[in-house]
Amino acid sequence: MNAGGDYGGDEPREKCGVVGVSLEDREAARPLYYALYALQHRGQESAGIVTHDGFQQHSHVERGLVGDAFEAGDLASLSGGTGIGHVRYPTAGSLDKSCAQPFSVSFKSGSLGLSHNGNLVNADEVREELAAAGHAFTSDGDTEVIAHDLARNLLEEDLVRAVKHTMNRIHGSYSLAITHDDTVLGVRDPLGNRPLCLGKIDGGYVIASESAAIDTLDGELIRDVRPGELVVLDPDGTGYDTYQLVERESTAHCFFEHVYFARPDSVIDESLVYEVRRKLGRKLWEESGVESDVVMPVPDSGRAFASGYVDAAGETTADGEPRAADDGGVEFAEGLMKNRYVGRTFIMPTQDERERAVRLKLNPIRSTVEGKSVTIIDDSIVRGTTSTQLVELVREAGAEEVHLRIGAPPILAPCYFGIDMATRDELIAADASTEEIRQEVGADSLSYLSIDAVAEALGESRADLCLGCVTGEYPFDVEGEATDRDVDAPVSDPTPADD
Repeated sequence: MNAGGDYGGDEPREKCGVVGVSLEDREAARPLYYALYALQHRGQESAGIVTHDGFQQHSHVERGLVGDAFEAGDLASLSGGTGIGHVRYPTAGSLDKSCAQPFSVSFKSGSLGLSHNGNLVNADEVREELAAAGHAFTSDGDTEVIAHDLARNLLEEDLVRAVKHTMNRIHGSYSLAITHDDTVLGVRDPLGNRPLCLGKIDGGYVIASESAAIDTLDGELIRDVRPGELVVLDPDGTGYDTYQLVERESTAHCFFEHVYFARPDSVIDESLVYEVRRKLGRKLWEESGVESDVVMPVPDSGRAFASGYVDAAGETTADGEPRAADDGGVEFAEGLMKNRYVGRTFIMPTQDERERAVRLKLNPIRSTVEGKSVTIIDDSIVRGTTSTQLVELVREAGAEEVHLRIGAPPILAPCYFGIDMATRDELIAADASTEEIRQEVGADSLSYLSIDAVAEALGESRADLCLGCVTGEYPFDVEGEATDRDVDAPVSDPTPADD
């Protein structure tokens, strides 16, 4: 994880990362393997690669981290210059290997491999239609639903039309890396909820969830894949074609990619994540700065927020007045040290052990906080257990005051679109005010960033962001939930539609 960490199960978790490559004169397996390493933060449950050598498809998928899922012999068996890869943290479907990806299927018109980041909200409906038409499913995940629907369409149509008709049938968030025989495709949902980008590498092209994967391959980012766009990489790695298959008046970019999920060195929707987080930190000072002796981030994603916060504090006081030349503002310090060798805490069997995991993973530097007023900068509060323990740790280390500043609005509703976020019953902000949360976590003060500040830092309007987890209103048609726009959901139709 790249944020405050999975301390006590109090952080949301990414669902997946996808990548696809098409190379001119070399094997695809190893570049895919390296790219998956760059996307490891997006999923730790399983990893997989599918390649095609022009004659047949090859697949290797295993549970575990990338380094555990592949051995040298596995990569050697994945022949071919085109392929896709996937890292998974499950939010839809079982934890067993049947839901690991890429998902592979062979049918009359060839072979398919499919990697999916996101979550469909009408997967059950589409699965029932396909099952009634004779399709047999091997998993309960929504990725297999997409694969079967696309395979059905490919029996009657060319590749572009088949993809378009699948996009017209499925509803929800998705960024897809697909192989159809030796052709690699990239598809982004019409609202652009989950990220996907296109890059040029030596002797070929790549699509990936984040540009950091392209950087790892010593490549160059070309641009983001547009919402509703299909990118088709040439099998020989010499070029690509694009097709704008679906258009919407607005987007629904996930703001949490910038706050928490994406690597800070990635460019998402034309913005460098690190700089966005610094802007969010500056906004946090402008909205709710507090004059304290030291400011310290919760590692790792809190660092960029804290950097921007301290920079802004050096320019103005907490009251918004210009700071005097002889007033250095507030001090930035790495007051919390992270143990990077502790495993994921949700496997710990008892609540007491899960709570102790915070002490295993984070330890305050006493000399930094003792006798001082301290501001802790974190990216989010989910259940509140981690924040409570952090405040206790810093107080026990001798801090006289502990202030908590959060670089996102309060999370008061679950995410249905590919992020493993708690239910309303578990979300501390779902039924508690900021003051009540402050009392619960034991801080001297607590402030969140406003939604308007997030939109301004991202350079987007609220109407072009997915804000469901902080407003309770969603850009997709989720049963039992309110929407924040007129939603163009597909109607039930088991057969491909005419253009």
